[in-house]
Amino acid sequence: MPTVELLFSAQPEHVRTARLVAAQVARRAGVDEASLDEVRLAVGEACSRAVGLHRNNGVEQPVRVLLNEDEKKFSIEVVDEVPGTAAGGSPDAAEDSAAEDEGEMGLAVISGLVDDVEVIEGDRGGVIRMTWPTVSV
Repeated sequence: MPTVELLFSAQPEHVRTARLVAAQVARRAGVDEASLDEVRLAVGEACSRAVGLHRNNGVEQPVRVLLNEDEKKFSIEVVDEVPGTAAGGSPDAAEDSAAEDEGEMGLAVISGLVDDVEVIEGDRGGVIRMTWPTVSV
């Protein structure tokens, strides 16, 4: 069960809220202060990507952000509800290279910010899981 679960409609203005919540939960979980900017930026990229996928594919379900903490790590999962999207663009826009390039660029930025990132494609959508170590206080 996640420590915090955030659901928001696929509107770009909600991405900022997701970034702020993620940074505060990461801080409370014990993520190093120097890594909090990376958390904010990575969550912003992942949420923006999910919002774009939802909007481009007419998906009305909310974007889900799951924030989990334990003694050794803090993880965030950003979940979209568009099947076949984990590797890049939307399934309907497979031939639209601009949409595909944008999705892959977002994943490249996330990979550059987060050492431990996993992209999972599921039957009901994609998940970007990002993990940071926590420091003992």
